[in-house]
Amino acid sequence: MSSKKKAFVTGATGFLGLNLIEELSSAGYEVTALHRPTSDLRFLGRFDAKRVVGTVTDEAALAAAMEDDVDVVFHVAANTSVWAPNNAMQTLDNVDGTRNMVNVALGKGVKRFVHTSSSVVFGLGDGPFNEDSPLLGRDSWVNYLRTKSLADDLVREAASRGLSAVIMRPGHIMGKYDRGNWATIIRLVAREKLPAIPSGSGCFCNGREVAKAHLRAAERDADFEAFVLGGPQATLVELVRIIGEITGKKVPKRATPAVVLRAAARVYQAISALTGKEPRVTPEGIAIATHDSRVDDERARKELGYAHVPLHETVRQSYEFLRDESLL
Repeated sequence: MSSKKKAFVTGATGFLGLNLIEELSSAGYEVTALHRPTSDLRFLGRFDAKRVVGTVTDEAALAAAMEDDVDVVFHVAANTSVWAPNNAMQTLDNVDGTRNMVNVALGKGVKRFVHTSSSVVFGLGDGPFNEDSPLLGRDSWVNYLRTKSLADDLVREAASRGLSAVIMRPGHIMGKYDRGNWATIIRLVAREKLPAIPSGSGCFCNGREVAKAHLRAAERDADFEAFVLGGPQATLVELVRIIGEITGKKVPKRATPAVVLRAAARVYQAISALTGKEPRVTPEGIAIATHDSRVDDERARKELGYAHVPLHETVRQSYEFLRDESLL
């Protein structure tokens, strides 16, 4: 009989999920990785993880996939779409999916439940936000913000029913294994096809450090906790400048005014209504990209040993992964 601790991970083929599985494997955990039937398994296949097929929206399938003696569940899966026609599916994934996860975890007697949230739950107002800030995202017109906030509420409610739970709220995450998200900007810069830079800013987290913080949070003994995870603060212009330095490509030096980007988003939205295809930019996406996001993660740095990595190093890790895997 194995003496290893057992971890169950959703979102296992995604950017953060892979970083987490790498850390869990190094720490000696026995990992069960949940993935969709259509998931790309080329990176997950590099780890000694038991793979199970399913979705968080199917509670019965989740119950069948999760063993009865799991020590910790990492619920990393999320629908991050910022296109309104996807709202219904996003709500199903993020809200109903989280409800299913906590219900199954409670039913299985899971010892610890780690939920990956996001700093967007604090809304698009002024920061800096910390663990005690209200979840203004509950009332947001952007469905992604609203559904992530409602998911947080479900985890807190499950904690009141006896589930030992912790919510992790990272800012922007970059680094190894990122193939979408911020990797898209790196790819556009590398191809010299970046059309514009939004005027927003944010805290940039290193994916590996976020994964380490998840693992440390999992091993704490508490009924309910929440941690905000930040990183170096930078404007998107500064981020793109760093990407340009690392890729050796010329980049725009100034942000495109928000009013221009909003107008472009409306045009793309109108075209999308005719074609049915997802637009390159959406009003929701522009709202997030032009927002100045600030968080205060002193608690995570003090209690979890969470570390900030210089942005240049995090971007370099992301670029080198894309280059080495021929994904540029």
